[in-house]
Amino acid sequence: MSELHWSEIKSVTTSAGKIDIVAFRVKHWGARKRRDTYRGYNGYVLERNNRRILFGGDTALSDSFAELRASGPIDLAIMPIGAYNPWIHSHCTPEQAVQMANEAGAHFIMPIHHQTFRLSSEDFREPIERFQAALRETPERIALREIGETFVLP
Repeated sequence: MSELHWSEIKSVTTSAGKIDIVAFRVKHWGARKRRDTYRGYNGYVLERNNRRILFGGDTALSDSFAELRASGPIDLAIMPIGAYNPWIHSHCTPEQAVQMANEAGAHFIMPIHHQTFRLSSEDFREPIERFQAALRETPERIALREIGETFVLP
């Protein structure tokens, strides 16, 4: 296990080949307890065989996603869409998740961080419904709609 600071790259060799992992800045906090101030927080871009997958992790709206576009297109952005009410300073809305994925140049978007357990005040299905509404003009970009579905990059 290795910690990465923003903009650091780690290459990992697996049975599937070499994967480059690039850490980037997101807007969250690293704490796992109230007084825990020493942990960091990242998003990651995973690169292998000319494919790029963005993992947004936990993030509020951040301008750092636009900076990723300069390194090339993103095939899939895995973006959090829930727990924004009342945690908007640490979690983005579904519309903001789509905005950040668009700024990064993502072709497909996979929504995460919703419908698994109640962490906030929004209705249980509100995040996925708002996410789908935000992509109503390009629904083919939605990688998953329901928990348990699978998606294979074309």
